[in-house]
Amino acid sequence: MGYELLAGTKAPVRVWTDPYGIEPEAAQQLRNIGQLPWVEGVAVMPDVHFGKGATVGSVIAMRQAVSPAAVGVDIGCGMSAVRTSLTAADLPDNLGPLRAAIEDTIPVGFAQRDSEVVPRRVRGLEQSGWDAFWRRFGTLHDGVSNLEGRAHHQMGTLGGGNHFIEVCVEQGSDDGQVWLMLHSGSRNIGKELAERHIAIARHLPHNTDLPDRDLAVFLAGTPQMEAYRRDLWWAQEYARRNRAVMMALLCDVVRQLLPQVTYGEPISCHHNYVSEETYGGVDVLVTRKGAIRAGAGDLGIIPGSMGTGSYIVRGRGNPDAYCSASHGAGRRMSRSKAKKMFSTEDLEAQTAGVECRKDAGVVDEIPGAYKDIGQVMEQQEDLVEVVAHLKQVVCVKG
Repeated sequence: MGYELLAGTKAPVRVWTDPYGIEPEAAQQLRNIGQLPWVEGVAVMPDVHFGKGATVGSVIAMRQAVSPAAVGVDIGCGMSAVRTSLTAADLPDNLGPLRAAIEDTIPVGFAQRDSEVVPRRVRGLEQSGWDAFWRRFGTLHDGVSNLEGRAHHQMGTLGGGNHFIEVCVEQGSDDGQVWLMLHSGSRNIGKELAERHIAIARHLPHNTDLPDRDLAVFLAGTPQMEAYRRDLWWAQEYARRNRAVMMALLCDVVRQLLPQVTYGEPISCHHNYVSEETYGGVDVLVTRKGAIRAGAGDLGIIPGSMGTGSYIVRGRGNPDAYCSASHGAGRRMSRSKAKKMFSTEDLEAQTAGVECRKDAGVVDEIPGAYKDIGQVMEQQEDLVEVVAHLKQVVCVKG
């Protein structure tokens, strides 16, 4: 559909949805971002909604500056997926045991591991760099020095909220190819690092006159920027490794139940992160908060909700969007509103045919609380092309 410009901003704010359909609080956040002196431009994804400081579903390109709130507190949160050799006909009629096996293997919610992951004991896991990665923990912000043990024990765990593990069937293919998919991030350690740096940024002198103090930035060449980037890169790597551990464990769970399975090359993408990129000859720091990179040929993952399916996509490399696309359907109502509006009976109806939790603890994740993923995909046809449309048959939530 292309984009429209949001009125009333200094920097261009390009919107891949109806600007008048954006919730007023989110629209004001976008205008606040567009007024910042360091902003080169903003691309607003069709799943945009209100967030802390910066909207979820926004891509912000800054010159010589970065706002930690424009990354989000779950640094490196993202998706992983892998295509299997299985087809729908290979799956058992009763998927309950498969779901139970996944939940027994990968801790969910606030749970952590009794003992930390030993990479060499995890079949199919990338073995390189683990020792060097963990040694860098000692260089992180002093305020997290007592959290190293917890970070070790949360490596390879899902978390809660909208994080999930799914077994999906490809739609429209002759046999219904089976895919494995998961969504998670940097767990508690990423949140702890993000919150400490957001607090530091808010008290820097150059941030005193901002329209929203949560949009406070670090400036290039300062000790605060260097400290944030150091911790940011580490947390993004933690998130990537966390997903890799879980995907390897998930593949092994399926292999134990269906030993004939083989796997393709995994796809992995962050959707809360920072990247150094160049557009129009200008070097910028791009923050994607609820958005994936969609450079020309890049494979990405755009999930819907726990009952509506997901998409594997290939980026078109649209520079107007800073080579980005949405990270999912995006919420259309808050968790508290969803709990008031929907019941467990609604949840059962909206997740019919999916082996998943259907209790009050996940009503806030009901498909009705999210935007229509089909419409979201239509609005970004100039950003990505669809490679595969997947529908979950098993969904594990935290």
